[in-house]
Amino acid sequence: MSDLEIVFWDVQHGHAAYIKTPNGKSIAIDLGTGSNSEGDNFSPLKHLRTKYKVLNLDYVIITHPHLDHISDILEFDALNPTTLLTPRKFDREDIIDKAKESDKPKYEKYFEICDRYTVDVKTTDSNYKGNPDNWGGVVIKTFSPKFTDEKNINNYSIVTALEYAGSKIVIPGDNEPKSWELVKKDSNFMAFIKDSDILLAPHHGRDSGYDIEIMKHINPRLTVISDGRFVDTSATSRYGNITRKWTVHKRTGTDEKRACVTTRSDGVIVIKFGQNSNGNSFIDVRID
Repeated sequence: MSDLEIVFWDVQHGHAAYIKTPNGKSIAIDLGTGSNSEGDNFSPLKHLRTKYKVLNLDYVIITHPHLDHISDILEFDALNPTTLLTPRKFDREDIIDKAKESDKPKYEKYFEICDRYTVDVKTTDSNYKGNPDNWGGVVIKTFSPKFTDEKNINNYSIVTALEYAGSKIVIPGDNEPKSWELVKKDSNFMAFIKDSDILLAPHHGRDSGYDIEIMKHINPRLTVISDGRFVDTSATSRYGNITRKWTVHKRTGTDEKRACVTTRSDGVIVIKFGQNSNGNSFIDVRID
């Protein structure tokens, strides 16, 4: 039985994740970028192409069109994505007009891509996310908040949850209270995310994304925070208080039990779900 691998890239204040399914399919969730200590830019999509030798992304989920979630989008076409899931009901002229001049091409690219990826995925398609057989046995569920007059783009963020080999992970975007209230009304999705093992802290761990009822419901063993230097609004301590803790392995060879891991302090975070030779489920977490 092959593993499910989830990679959270270190993209400072932003988010970008890569998922390799047990049958070798590639999924990207959000397209943030980062930079190293020398100021060199880091493009996760370019890294996937050159280092991981990924030539095609089977599925791309862009949780919402804020710059820290789409800054790598000019590399999008180089990986020939097959399927795109992203919220679409936005005033594109307003978003582009409010963007910095240097950022406008990225927003324009986002909307150009939205205009291209318009065909619904059929249940018979090999990339239909509702069929676990398409993804090597991985169960994939998404929740897309629906609003008629909400102005806060964060609240449109798609929430993704995956289950494999008895383990679950929940990956939100920048969801805030209004968005979480809609999640709570979806009994099927709530049942699926209950008592998950790994949680990506919504909105980079900020207070604005913290909903105590939802977090207690998810009840994670480990919380991942994708962010740069923390500011006063960080909810790191509160996530720590509702996280059960899990042993993480440092690449230096040591282990420690942690409630939270952060891309800021721990670098690239790699998580694997699978079963060992005895048929027992495992969760392997590697950090710097």
